[in-house]
Amino acid sequence: MKIIVTDQAPAAIGPYSQAVQAGGLLFCSGQIPLDPVTGELVNGDIRQETERVMENLAGVLEAGGCGLGQVVRTTIYLVDMADFPLVNEVYGRYFGSEKPARATVAVAALPRGARVEIDAVAVVKN
Repeated sequence: MKIIVTDQAPAAIGPYSQAVQAGGLLFCSGQIPLDPVTGELVNGDIRQETERVMENLAGVLEAGGCGLGQVVRTTIYLVDMADFPLVNEVYGRYFGSEKPARATVAVAALPRGARVEIDAVAVVKN
């Protein structure tokens, strides 16, 4: 098992790792729209929050030797399912024609008052 840490995404805000590599897989913890430099939530609409989440996730993947093209599974957590179309629009721009498997789950709340969180599992490049 290898713990992944990067400054290209916000530091963990609890007792967990940004990602863990085990075997040929990288398990990325959920990313919320925290700016990695300031540690604060981005100001903006759900599109801007989702873009920050995806950029954070991309940073963690890169640190783990992967990219968005190696993601095989994601989970999106939304506080308001009415945001789904806009989140889906932004999320879709980050993946090529071969999209990962995915689940989207409505939740009562997310850390720091975020409205969206996304985690991922990726295959580590050889």
